[in-house]
Amino acid sequence: MKVAIGCDPNAADFKEALIPYIESLGYECVDYGSDDPVYANTAFRLAQDVADGICGRGILICGTGIGVCIAANKVKGAYAALVTDIYQAQRAQLSNNANIITLGAQVMGIEVAKCLVQEYLSLSFDPGSRSACKVARIMEYEGV
Repeated sequence: MKVAIGCDPNAADFKEALIPYIESLGYECVDYGSDDPVYANTAFRLAQDVADGICGRGILICGTGIGVCIAANKVKGAYAALVTDIYQAQRAQLSNNANIITLGAQVMGIEVAKCLVQEYLSLSFDPGSRSACKVARIMEYEGV
């Protein structure tokens, strides 16, 4: 699976530390960069490519993870979840079918981020789960 990853300049080192880790898990990383100080630009590009199926999942990083999460969720077909702990990383996929997670480089350490990414990427949404009707309603409202 291709995993899109991008960030703002404040999180460049964080992103660069995550890329080899993600690749060591067997995924191909597509780097959306870290140079644009307007994080929304990177978030929009990455989210659009994930929504279009160019990449299977995405990871966005800024200082808190909040800004890139808000921006990514403006893209039709992109479902971003801010994750800060293992349970949220699991539920982002299992309960919400999030195709993007967002992380905060200034509020968590890199080792925690690695654990969250590994957990999120290792799981798949079950369309027969009790959460499926909730996810379907979101997509219906959006017109997907």
